[in-house]
Amino acid sequence: MRGGRLGAQGGGLRRPLPPPTTMAAHKKIIKIDEKITLNTLAGKMSLKATDVLMKLLGMGMTGVNINTTLDADTAKILASEFGWEVSDVAVSEEDAIKEARGEETAIDADLELRPPVVTVMGHVDHGKTSLLDFIRKTTVASGEACGITQHIGAYRVKTSRGEVAFLDTPGHEAFTQMRARGAQVTDIVILVVAADDGVMPQTREAVNHARAAHVPLVVAVNKCDKPEADPSRPRRELMAMELVPEELGGDTMFVDVSAKTGQGIDELLEAISLQAEVLELRASPKKPGHGTVIEAMLDRGKGPVARILVRDGTVAVGDILLAGSAWGKIRAMTDENGRSVAKAGPSTPVEVLGLSDVPNAGDPIDVVKDPKKAQELAESRGARQKRSIMPATAKVSLEDLAKRVAESGQLELRLIVKADVQGSVEAVSDALQKLSTDKVRVSIVHSAVGAITEGDVNLAAASKAIIIGFNVRPAGKASSLAETEQVEIRSYNIIYNAVDEVKKAMAGLLAPTIVEKFLGRAEVRQVFNITKIGTVAGCLVVDGTIKRAASKVRLVRDSVQVWEGKISGLRHIKEDKREIEKGFECGISLEGYNDIKPGDAIECYDVEERAATL
Repeated sequence: MRGGRLGAQGGGLRRPLPPPTTMAAHKKIIKIDEKITLNTLAGKMSLKATDVLMKLLGMGMTGVNINTTLDADTAKILASEFGWEVSDVAVSEEDAIKEARGEETAIDADLELRPPVVTVMGHVDHGKTSLLDFIRKTTVASGEACGITQHIGAYRVKTSRGEVAFLDTPGHEAFTQMRARGAQVTDIVILVVAADDGVMPQTREAVNHARAAHVPLVVAVNKCDKPEADPSRPRRELMAMELVPEELGGDTMFVDVSAKTGQGIDELLEAISLQAEVLELRASPKKPGHGTVIEAMLDRGKGPVARILVRDGTVAVGDILLAGSAWGKIRAMTDENGRSVAKAGPSTPVEVLGLSDVPNAGDPIDVVKDPKKAQELAESRGARQKRSIMPATAKVSLEDLAKRVAESGQLELRLIVKADVQGSVEAVSDALQKLSTDKVRVSIVHSAVGAITEGDVNLAAASKAIIIGFNVRPAGKASSLAETEQVEIRSYNIIYNAVDEVKKAMAGLLAPTIVEKFLGRAEVRQVFNITKIGTVAGCLVVDGTIKRAASKVRLVRDSVQVWEGKISGLRHIKEDKREIEKGFECGISLEGYNDIKPGDAIECYDVEERAATL
């Protein structure tokens, strides 16, 4: 009673607490920026990190601890187990780039007609570059290795039908990726097919790339000036691919041309102009520039160099440029002829200097206002590439390399690929890796743009790799270091030669095949034990010839081999013989073996080593 009175009078006893209430649903939301550590997530939920860890382990996750970083999806599932919601408030890269560009929606008054971007595609040696040469009045094809285009070239040309931006893509099958990249940035595709050769594998690939990019096709039937030309042949073969000529009721324009005489060039330019009118290509030169990296390389004097195609807006010297995981302030710009330019508008290819690193061909480019924001976005992209399962530009450490070799029973040919431009690095690496077989695997230890350096040689020496240089040479002391370290450097400027020689190197890794060449067989009829000589088998040669100098001899008893070695003595009557032919008797003693019994068979044979094949 006393205690009750004290409570009633407000003494030392507190009033009983009201029953606990559930936290309001709107308060049980955790905001994260793309990812969060398990420990931080537990703290935001006011729970012990160990309890949250045990729940995660109970959900089937392995290899985690309280410091593990969780992605947004995992965090949402885990938090829901405790009645919490996770909201990912990370800004998408697209929104971040728009903010960094300070881009405003272009009104119709700002939009202007822009020149079409035309990609020339087709099979190797069908005359793509020669056709462009005639249009541009240049001789690019004569300066290429064996007349084969090894890179993507971009040119803006003034024609009788207006300005056109041309992309010349390689036709060799190893450059499929580069050709696909060309289709992704183009408005119109000119498919070049030789009238004397018809549709080839790369012609079909080019059609597929154009279709995948939803780009209209204009077919240029080239080499119509040749006596053996048959312009109807490509038409028939392409109709099988559902490319029906307009004259036959289809919607594909076919133009018969000749890159040598200029036949049909005006008609081809008119076809491009008509397609461009239908597409109504427009862009706003007042916007910050946006486009694509066509090619990139590392120049010893200039540093990282990127050839870009501006798709929309304007890029100018002094702008902050974001290109893939590279960024920088543009120090200089040149056109396709090497002339300095101050700015580049829509559908203009230019070469820019000033980037922090070499971007990948095909990376998007954007002009941004804030250099700090550009750096953040570039670093974010770089980090994302590193987190990917197998980034295209990954450098393999020696520990990873040793682990891979230990896990694989295959023989391995390790290569370091260096080339003058990023597109060639990808194409050569891809072509060489496709050579892998069940017996020998081709492993690209490292690939990069630029000259062959001492670092490449050191890596090759440590990983026992061969260095493949495509259109590049050793720089500085790389050659002398390669001699000291006994590292092999192979230089090429044509991909066929590189592929052929790597095939030979792969065959050289395989152990030679041991081939047994049968010489003769003798049956043991009687056994003699002779003092100081040992056991001598009295034999009859029943097949072939028994040779004393044979590589190997085996003793067979009841169809089972019981010994293998060499002949120490071969006699006929009392004379030593080099060989005994079929039908003759002889005495045979075996080197270091005496357990011979009547009825045994002695077979002699030579062993030949033959080069293994893949």
